[in-house]
Amino acid sequence: MTGVTLQGAVKRYGEIQVIHGIDLDIEDGEFCVFVGPSGCGKSTLLRMIAGLEETSEGVISIGARDVTHLDPAKRGVAMVFQTYALYPHMSVAENMGFGLRMNGVPKAEINEKVSKASAILKLDQYLKRKPKALSGGQRQRVAIGRAIVRGPEVFLFDEPLSNLDAELRVDMRVEIARLHQEIGATMIYVTHDQVEAMTMADKIVVLRDGRIEQVGAPLELYRNPDNRFVAGFIGSPSMNFLECDVVDGALVHPALSAPLTVDIPIPAGATKVTLGIRPEHLEIDKSGEQLSIELTEALGGVSYCYLSTAQGEKLIVEERGDARSIEGEKVGLNVPPNRALLFDPDTGLRIR
Repeated sequence: MTGVTLQGAVKRYGEIQVIHGIDLDIEDGEFCVFVGPSGCGKSTLLRMIAGLEETSEGVISIGARDVTHLDPAKRGVAMVFQTYALYPHMSVAENMGFGLRMNGVPKAEINEKVSKASAILKLDQYLKRKPKALSGGQRQRVAIGRAIVRGPEVFLFDEPLSNLDAELRVDMRVEIARLHQEIGATMIYVTHDQVEAMTMADKIVVLRDGRIEQVGAPLELYRNPDNRFVAGFIGSPSMNFLECDVVDGALVHPALSAPLTVDIPIPAGATKVTLGIRPEHLEIDKSGEQLSIELTEALGGVSYCYLSTAQGEKLIVEERGDARSIEGEKVGLNVPPNRALLFDPDTGLRIR
């Protein structure tokens, strides 16, 4: 088991550049998640590590080895795809051991590795079944088992849960996290679902347009984003943003019940800043009448109130407890100063 290092990694298709000089260190045994919107380059970057896409410039290393131009089979990686890609005429055991059999591994060794992998993934009772007799979650476990028996240095997952229903996705998230703890291998996981990223990762890499926006632990990115994009992408529901005027050092907005004074130093001469606040930190002021509640989603232990400002800014407020706001109710908003984040309205960068 080893780490992965990317130095100035670039990918071009003809004259079109889609990956722009990625520098990244993934430690030995780390669970690293690539996350970002569709088209940000996360799957392309994963395929470059796997050797399924040629690296136009830069260096990719696995451990101490430069694998930039090595064939995929020689890189010591195993990849689990979005589609299960199982052979329908083979049993679970045959599917899991097929790669080893093709490489001439002795049958006894194959059986031992398949048995060990099936025990980890709780597939013992399904080894003689064909894929058509398995659920979606079981098929995905077989695909993961096929990767495990190869004994790779690095596991690569390309949106492996996308084809599963909501309940199975939760179950498989737990399964993959447990698998990582049990075998301790380096894992790189691609998803567009930031909830998966937050719940599974040791390290999250947020990508946009082929560039890294920020790298860090899940809670670090949630609490301390570097820019508006990361702040809005990490977290569900996403962060609220208000375009505020700066008047005598305080933030003023029609939706706020009172001007907001924060400890964050506002740049000299700034007349406007973007205020960011999480739904769980935004407070409804029942005495105010600046906004009307458009919709309330009651989810049991928590509710979400949806509001819009006159400027068209969408806001979500989280409420807990038995008291719930009512649709059509007129309210104002309060922002705890210690929960406010400020961003430059032009660049989107965090003001610290």
